[in-house]
This record gives sequence, structure tokens and C-alpha cells, in this order.
Amino acid sequence: MQGRMSAEAADRVAAVASSRPGTPLQTSWFEFLLDGTLLEKHLDNLTIPVLNMLLNELLCVSKVPPGVKHVDLDLSTLPPTTAMAVIIYNRWAIRTIVLSSFPEKQTKPGPHQMNMLNVVQQEKEMTDNILTVLKEQATDSISVLEGAVQLKKDFYVHTLRTLDLLAADAAANGETESSTAGLRISAEELHCQVHYDLGAIFFQQGCTDQPAFEKARDHFRQTKELLKKLDSTVHVHLDEKRLAGYWNACKALTGDCDSSDYQTTTYDQINSLIRAHSYQAVIEAFIKDNVTRSLPNHFRQSVLREFLYKVQQGETGLDEVCHKLCVCNAVRDALEGEVLCVRFQQVLLKPSKHMVDFILEVCTRSLEKDRPSETSRRNMASFMKTLCESLEDLSLVFVVSSHKLFMELLKEEERKILVEQMRKRSATINLSAKPLPSFYDIPASASVSIGQLEQQLILSLEPRRIRQILIELHGMAERPFWRVNSKDFVHARQLFSACLELVTEFSPKLRQVMLNEMLLLEVRAHEAAAAEGSRERPPPDLVSRVRGYLEMRIHDLPLRQVVGEECVAFMLNWRENDYLTMQVQPSLVMNNSYIRLGQLLASTCKELPGPKESRRTAKDLWDIVVQICSVSIQHKRNNDVTNQYSAALNLYLQAGAVCSDFFTKAVPPDVYTDQVLKRMIKCCSMMNCHTQVRGCCSLPVSQRSGLHDGVQGSSGAEQIKAIGQTELNTSNPEEVLQLAAQKRKKRFLQAMAKLYF
Repeated sequence: MQGRMSAEAADRVAAVASSRPGTPLQTSWFEFLLDGTLLEKHLDNLTIPVLNMLLNELLCVSKVPPGVKHVDLDLSTLPPTTAMAVIIYNRWAIRTIVLSSFPEKQTKPGPHQMNMLNVVQQEKEMTDNILTVLKEQATDSISVLEGAVQLKKDFYVHTLRTLDLLAADAAANGETESSTAGLRISAEELHCQVHYDLGAIFFQQGCTDQPAFEKARDHFRQTKELLKKLDSTVHVHLDEKRLAGYWNACKALTGDCDSSDYQTTTYDQINSLIRAHSYQAVIEAFIKDNVTRSLPNHFRQSVLREFLYKVQQGETGLDEVCHKLCVCNAVRDALEGEVLCVRFQQVLLKPSKHMVDFILEVCTRSLEKDRPSETSRRNMASFMKTLCESLEDLSLVFVVSSHKLFMELLKEEERKILVEQMRKRSATINLSAKPLPSFYDIPASASVSIGQLEQQLILSLEPRRIRQILIELHGMAERPFWRVNSKDFVHARQLFSACLELVTEFSPKLRQVMLNEMLLLEVRAHEAAAAEGSRERPPPDLVSRVRGYLEMRIHDLPLRQVVGEECVAFMLNWRENDYLTMQVQPSLVMNNSYIRLGQLLASTCKELPGPKESRRTAKDLWDIVVQICSVSIQHKRNNDVTNQYSAALNLYLQAGAVCSDFFTKAVPPDVYTDQVLKRMIKCCSMMNCHTQVRGCCSLPVSQRSGLHDGVQGSSGAEQIKAIGQTELNTSNPEEVLQLAAQKRKKRFLQAMAKLYF
């Protein structure tokens, strides 16, 4: 290796350093001598390709026989430093494989680092290639480490002194290889770390090979035992919190209850109860935990999800267990002042008296017996009021209002007002009294006041209930629409949180859509505060989420254009000009003129002080303003001009679905005009979907005559076949023709929507 940097490398480093004014200078060699901890910090930042190169150098200087597989070496016969080099390399290989399976946020180059993109891409390709090789050799690495834990002798690792001896005299390998000249590592210290690494790799393999969890458990047990034995752990570097997590997970997955482990955790107890089918005991444990609150909420939710999964898989008799666990979790949420989950709202739609009695029992037992805190009492009182307001059956309301806990927590005046409200509500409306014939055909009730329905609409968090109320209001409409306070961000967050919880379990894409809507809410909330005089900068988390949206690369995800537009406006308002100029996704810029406008505004603000390129930027800015202002209706963008036929068809189907209740009603003719239908046909034709072309041609009868130019002609056989269709045979009565045509169109459009949505 040369001792000085090449001219090309020097230029590259100089370019990077000059383009990053805020980055600290490179560490000089003498700083490592002044600060003993600096080397370790520096090594922590090394990349996989660099580490791979250094470890191969270590194998070379340690006289590891070249061209021989490590698994074929007998470690017991090798010199101590040679054996140690082999073990270190294979430990690193296993750890790298395990760490590569963890999700990791990708580092993106900043606006001044675009010249580093090629370097980053090359490094990523090298890393991927190295990982591929390491994974192919994983079985051999495991065998090497399993052999290492069988060796009972101490090990030695190279030091600067032994490496200097090697450099000075290549033949002087007696002292450096066969004696104890290096740094001594005891067998127990090495075994402790190797058992941990083997446990980690077997745990990772357990996802596809269940018996591997038992191997992982055994290795982690030995790791724990060795840690207890060691007086000093100077040479043992492992994450003991992660070890504890691995240990608990292995016991849960293998059903192992170690009698020698006296610190059996609550997690272990609950997992053991589930395996033993002692479901009532699990419920009891949850109720007790409502008082101690030792179990984290995510663990309690995961237990509930496990039971729900069992129900989905066909296990019988677990519905009540799911409901009771849901109640326990809801009371815990209430005590902590959290929003009640959607699943609990669903339990309250049609509860039995037995279930209401159980809810009251959980509430009573979840408060501290001696002297509950004022916060717990206040939160529980709020929960009891919510419970009364959520119950439609007045007899169940009286069960709650006459309960001892209700009487203790609510003042007499509060109780009277609440019960009176329930009486009035029961006298005027009972929206859930009879089953709905459909989602879209509910008769309006003239006896219900609009004000009461609007109030229930604001307070409700259950999707079906919200839909019911909206349809009821629509039947009584005297004015075109209703609006909740557009700045009621608190209730909006609650509704969005409820929606997010509902969709998270079954649709990652819908979850991302909800996260986008919540981002839009937070952006508008912050901008509203700024409009009212607040000068507080947005929190870093919000800025990070906005950037994440603008850089998002999720395919087939419907992105509302207004979200991108407001995110760009948000970044402009807070002068993130460098970011907008360089980092916004090109696809967003190309498909949305407003985002392009924001990018050009940022670029203009950034470059106007400079003498060179400002005129070009200003011209581009003017061109996009002219483009936006010359289009009468900006949101009618012709995606199929841009050859994005699938995306265009998706939007056309969305438009039809929204205005026809998912095609259960006729699409208004001003939505599916002749021109729109021609474009739909063209999209299908350009994608070679000829069956869909024929289906689109069978849409509104009055419009078919003008659509032949989009079909490219049809054969005589197809025309004869069309006569056999009920809606096309003119001999049938008019009612039969219309009904058959509507049913066929409905099925066709719904099938198309499911295909493209």
C-alpha cells in the first residue's frame, strides 16, 4: 500500500469536503494518539466492504492457509492468533447476515452531495455482492463457530507489537504465532460471544425452520450462564437488553419454562397460559395488569391479535375471549387517557347484558383498591360517560347508571343530565333498532331533528354508524351539505387514528394512505397556527415526515395530489429551498404542475442572488405559471396523453365509483360522457385488454352509437353473440331490458374497479 494519497483520490476528497461546508473535517492521524476512544468510534462507522477488506488482510497476515475452506481447518492445531483470525472473520460474517435482516432507514445524500450518488451506488452494489457470498457460506461459518466453542484453551489476538514483528521479519513467526505474545482472550470470554452470535443466527433461521428456535434458546442460555460466571467482561461486547429479548422470545416460541430461572416474567406466564388454553386466567392477568400497568400496550394488543388470528383460522369458542380481552385493553387505554379503539366501539354496537356486566367488573377491579389517583378517577368517569352514550339500549344504560362505581365517580348533577340525555335520545331515535337492508337504502325519519343527528355524527367514531347518519341526514336535506369546524384538529386526529387502527390489520397500502392523510392534517394544523401568529418552527418529526412523503417510492399507491402540493408549500414557507431543489421525487414533479411550481420557486429563491443561471430559472418559473393559468380545470389532467393508460383508467373508475356508491347506482351522464368513455376504451385497447374494450362498449345504451371509433371494429360473430344478451334483445319488455343492462354494467364496472384499485 502506498503511504500517500493519489492525485485522483485527493481531488475526490477535496470536492466532497468543499461541497459540504457544515461537515467536520476528516480526522487526522495524530488525533488517534491523543484520544484513545477515537479509534473505536471510527471503526464503528466502517462500511461492510471496508470491513471485509480489513478482515481479509487479517486472515492474510495471520498465516491462514490460502485456498482452504475455513470449515476444513482444524482450529485446535492452528497457532493461537491464526485460529483467532478465523473465528473473528466468521463471527463477523454471521453478525453481518443477522444485521442485514433488520430494517434500516436508507441514508440519502443531501442537496450538496449529489456528486456522491455514484459512489453510494457502487458501495451498495459491493455490499449486496458481499452479503450474497456471506449468506451462501453461512452454513460453513456456523460449523466453524460450533467447533470454536468445543475448544477449551485460551485464545490470542494480534496486537500492534505482534504485527510489527511480522512486518519486520516475515520468518519470525515463532513468537507471534505459537507463543502468548498477543492479547490473551479467555476461553469463557470467547465462548460467551460465540454462543450469542450462534443464537442470533439460529433465531433468524427459526422464521422458516421452527426447530432452529430451540438451538437459539440453548445458545442464549449458555450465553447467560457464562455472563454470570465472568468476573470481568472487558473483552465481551454484546447487547444484554437484546439478549434478554431474545431469551424471552425463545421461551415463548419453544414453550420452555426454565425451572432454574427464578425471574420468570409476566410475559412468560401469559404465554404459558395461552399454550395451556387457560384463557380465563389470561383475562384475569390482563385485569390485574390494568392496576399495575407493567405490560406494555403493544404486548397486550399482540395477544389480542393472536386470538383474533385463531378465530380466523377456524378455532371455535374464542369470540367471547376476544371480546373480553378487547374490553380489558379498552379500560387500560381509558385509564391512560387514550382514544378508545375501533374494535371496542364495535363490541358496543350490540352488547349483551352479560358483556356490560363484565365491562363494569373490569372497570371496578382496574382502579387501585386503597386510594386511586385523581387522574385515574377522572379518566374512569369519562369512560363511564362514554359507555352510556355509546349504548343504544336504554335498559343497558340504566345498568351502567345504577352501578356503584358510576355513582361514586360522577357527581349527582352529572348523573342526572346524562340519564336525561339518554332518555331523550331513546325517545326520538334508535338508529340501530333494525338491520339495514343495504348500505345505501335507509328511509329518512322525519321525527329526528337534524341538530341531534349532526351532533351524533361529530361524536361517532364507528364507520358504519357514520355512514348511517350521513344517509339519514341526506334524506332530510334542506341545505346541500354539512361541515364540521375546519380547524377542529383534535377530533380529526381521533377519527384518523380510529381509521388507521382499522386498516392497519388488513391493508398496508390503506395504512399508508391514512398516514398520508394524517400528515396532511398535521401540516394544515401547523400552518393554521402560523396564520394565527405563531412563529414556532415545525418540529423535526413533522419536517422528516414531509420529506419522507416527497421522497416516497411506493408503486401502485394512490397519492392525493393535494398532499404533495401542501407539503411543497409547507417546505417553501419554512425556506427549505435546497431540499426542494434537489430531493423531490421526479415522478411527483412531472405529474403535478403545482409541485413543479414549488420546486422552481425554491430554485429561483436560491439562485437569484447569483449572476449566472438565474435568468434560466426565472424563465422556467414563468413557463410553468403560464401553463397552470392557461388550463381551465387543473385537476382534469389527461394521464392517458402521457401514455399512463393504467393510471388514467384507475382515475376514471375512481370518479365513477365515488359518484355511484361503488357502481350500485347509475353513473351520472355528466361524469361518464361520450368523451370519457372513448378514452376508457382507448386505454383498454392500448393495453391489449380487448375483453374490457367490449365491456366498456356495453355501457350506456344511448351513448353506444358514438363509440364505434374506439373499438377498432368487431366481427360478425361477436355481433350475433350480442343479440343473445338480455339487454340487447329488443323483443324483451323495456323493464327487463333496463334491469338486465344495469346488472351487467354494475358487475362489469365493479370487476374493473377491483382489478385496477
